[in-house]
Amino acid sequence: MLKITDAPTGSPYLHLDEMQPWNDHLQTLECVWVTDEAPGVKTFAFRSDNQTWFRYKPGQFVTLELPVGEEPVMRTYTLSSSPSRPFSISITAKAQADSIGTRWMFENLVPGMRVKAYGPAGGFSLYDHPAGRYFFLSAGSGITPMMSMLRWLYDCAPMTDVSFVNCARRPDEIIFRSELELLASRMPGLSLGFLVEERPRTQSWFGPTGRLDLTRLALLVPDFADREVFCCGPEPFMRAVRVLLEASGFDMQQYHQESFGTGPIEPVPAEIAEASDGLLPSEAPEVATTPVTFTLSGVEAEAYSGQSILQTARASGVRIPAACELGLCGTCKVKASGPIEMNHNGGILDDDIADGYVLACCSTPRGPVSVEA
Repeated sequence: MLKITDAPTGSPYLHLDEMQPWNDHLQTLECVWVTDEAPGVKTFAFRSDNQTWFRYKPGQFVTLELPVGEEPVMRTYTLSSSPSRPFSISITAKAQADSIGTRWMFENLVPGMRVKAYGPAGGFSLYDHPAGRYFFLSAGSGITPMMSMLRWLYDCAPMTDVSFVNCARRPDEIIFRSELELLASRMPGLSLGFLVEERPRTQSWFGPTGRLDLTRLALLVPDFADREVFCCGPEPFMRAVRVLLEASGFDMQQYHQESFGTGPIEPVPAEIAEASDGLLPSEAPEVATTPVTFTLSGVEAEAYSGQSILQTARASGVRIPAACELGLCGTCKVKASGPIEMNHNGGILDDDIADGYVLACCSTPRGPVSVEA
């Protein structure tokens, strides 16, 4: 069997220090394996199709462009993998009954298939909040960014003090349970706790049951008030956690939660609304616009006051991929030149900005601009 380290000159295998970081504008992801984690939950692992490595912070997410129908759909997933293992990335997803993108992945995505992806991005990471003690609290598939951070700590700082609690409906729905128990046996500072809503009739269960409240929280993590808390799960769960912590007098400066939010409702520019209100088109006063050139599409467009580059592109029939539309996920990153005002939420790196990239969803022309789209 050929070992990569013994590969002769000219081998297709490269060492890590010979590779370049993955570039989401040039390379796609190839699915390398799929595995079942729990009922209705699968992990999909990907590598670059061009032997590049992945650089990200544990807990960040990627956005996948999935060929569901005539028009692809964009779906954002937190990474469950650790950047300490940079040759591949993985996401762990739960397919809800009414899901479209995730259901397509469950039914179609197999090893060897390629998908376009954007990122990684996001600010939900212990990387930006170093602390002496952590409390990772999750429910359901919200465990995925916690698993990314815990795997990273296991590889890079295994003596870290971590309390890890996952809430599930039933014991068999606890994702990564076996791996968590293995890690707990090897990380002396890792304290593991599970809370399930229903005690199973056919399985033995010696852990606590019920919904999370202040009493159960104190039993699971007695010193939670002294820890840096990371929380992820359904919005009602995170809202309940916030209420519990605030009621306990917890310093909310030490609280962090994952949230992708929802895309904004595109407003009608005020000038347009005021100008057209009750008037025939021929009677409406002229509205100030700014020229926008989409160089790859060959489209000359006009941006109304307050319109973003993304809104202008859509109105002109130019496609720019976009997911969160909050300046967070980085999916709509495009190269542009000209006077542009950008108000992002961490979805773009300073290096990208220096190279002339902007996020189309939160960038507004302030004069004639050119956009590579």
